[in-house]
Amino acid sequence: MLYREAGDFKTSYTDDGQTFPIKFDRIGYYVALIVAFAIVPFVINDYWVNAIFLPFLIYAIAAIGLNVLVGYCGQVSLGTGGFMAVGAYACYKFMTGIDIWIGGVQYALPPINIFFSVILAGFVTAIVGVLFGLPSLRIKGFYLAVATLAAQFFLVWLFNKWSWTYNYSASGQISAPERGMFGVPVTGPNTEAWATYLFCLVFVVVLALIARNLTRGSVGRKWMAIRDMDIAAEIIGVDPLKAKLSAFAVSSFYVGIAGALFFSVYLGAVEVGEAFGIQKSFLVLFMVIIGGLGSIFGSFAGAAFLVLLPVLLKNVLVSGLGWPTDLAAHLEFMIVGALIVTFLILEPHGLAQLWRVIKEKLRLWPFPH
Repeated sequence: MLYREAGDFKTSYTDDGQTFPIKFDRIGYYVALIVAFAIVPFVINDYWVNAIFLPFLIYAIAAIGLNVLVGYCGQVSLGTGGFMAVGAYACYKFMTGIDIWIGGVQYALPPINIFFSVILAGFVTAIVGVLFGLPSLRIKGFYLAVATLAAQFFLVWLFNKWSWTYNYSASGQISAPERGMFGVPVTGPNTEAWATYLFCLVFVVVLALIARNLTRGSVGRKWMAIRDMDIAAEIIGVDPLKAKLSAFAVSSFYVGIAGALFFSVYLGAVEVGEAFGIQKSFLVLFMVIIGGLGSIFGSFAGAAFLVLLPVLLKNVLVSGLGWPTDLAAHLEFMIVGALIVTFLILEPHGLAQLWRVIKEKLRLWPFPH
């Protein structure tokens, strides 16, 4: 009975175009923010942060980025893991200082604050994403997927072979030095659970709001016009060059920030082949498929589902029933595969569409139509 539009009048264009037009949705959004910022940091511990919250927040950013490209602009990409690697290695270089040789003279840039290192890593990834998005102007569908898959393998190979990117380390790994915000460490071995959680949460909230407004504005409408029919979009005045490359830039920016946070805040030390291999690209793609293409909420839902599923199976099957760990892992792959096939056949718009149907039924309840 609470989920109603009756009495919720719009008296201006601003009210009519707000993100959450129903008052109940707005209240729920503000309550969720209050809980996330004011309550969760005081009750979580290291296990909850490392097993659930940090992976969920970081993968949600990556899923939003991929959804911008695949769900809103209709451009297929299988190179998410490689672009996350670009963000991780760029963040590492900004955190440790960059040495550049120009004309035989070495120029050293000092280390940058972790917050700005993550943002700059996103911009570097956006530039790389635009370069690899250029083939989308001439090819589409399967051939574009193969091109982005080639980018995935090329970027992983590059970071394996180019020793400058990992500061000539003998192991080939990159390790995040201790960096903090306002005197509180958010990277390194001395971090607190609440600090890393809040650091990632700020990025998630800000980036989700930006993505929501982008997709509802003129830029998002151009992306969706290209997705629905690029020839018709070009006829009505949409520039496919700007639309596609802007989608690749925004998507890569989000994915790069996710990669930077995944390396610096979550793992702390990574090796590119293990942390950002092809399996990472498919994992984020599965989040988008299960959550729902063309939906910001679907990105969160897909990330939450694929982060919580392994934790649930481990606690129930391994800890509760005593199953072998490898058997539970294999069962996880089977469940994810079955769900992907099921959603593609029965509900292509994923969990987001199921949530829309539930909300529509709540708005009409108790009437059957």
